[in-house]
Amino acid sequence: MKAMILAAGRGERLRPLTDHIPKPMLPVCGEALIIHHLKRLRQAGFRDFVINLHHLGELIETALGNGQDFGVRITYSRETPNVLETGGGILQALPLLGQAPFFVINADIWTDYLPTPPKMSDNMLAKLVLVPNPTHNPEGDFSLTEDGRLENNLIRRYTFSGMGWYRPALFADCKQGRFPLAPLLRNAAAAGRIGGELYRGTWSDIGTPERLAQVDCTPPD
Repeated sequence: MKAMILAAGRGERLRPLTDHIPKPMLPVCGEALIIHHLKRLRQAGFRDFVINLHHLGELIETALGNGQDFGVRITYSRETPNVLETGGGILQALPLLGQAPFFVINADIWTDYLPTPPKMSDNMLAKLVLVPNPTHNPEGDFSLTEDGRLENNLIRRYTFSGMGWYRPALFADCKQGRFPLAPLLRNAAAAGRIGGELYRGTWSDIGTPERLAQVDCTPPD
């Protein structure tokens, strides 16, 4: 299994914290976000990682190296001269991710979710992890049908967590360069080709200094 950690973003809403520290290296509960993800995903069975880099990416690479200190293997996808957004970043990294479905996680979330390989029919292009709508996204992103498919209807009860499994075929018609992921997901959902699961455990979007400060570090009972 291969996983990609999206770590190239500038973190504008987290400034001035991210002026000198890349967003994935911000400490949460005593540990850098990206190190937390590496450890959790290794626990889930992942050994091969791709990490995209842009803003202060050299600091991330210096901290993580080739992954040996964490018991994993890390390959870097450097986005130069400009950041490629989520869609363009994944597309550029596809040669490093292989042909099988791969797991992608945003570096700027905090969660205890442990991914397991999903059952995906050949028709399905992706499977996303959804969470209950947080206060900063009350309208949600998708609805989830009883048979586990995502829909773009007006009753968007759930929020995309920033975690999901993707087939390379999702990006088959894309051109190299900067583009967002959301339109691809919405188009595939409209065609009935995106699955989903609901996770009700620990999850936070570390998007602002306020939300960073609100992370609950209390160990579970």
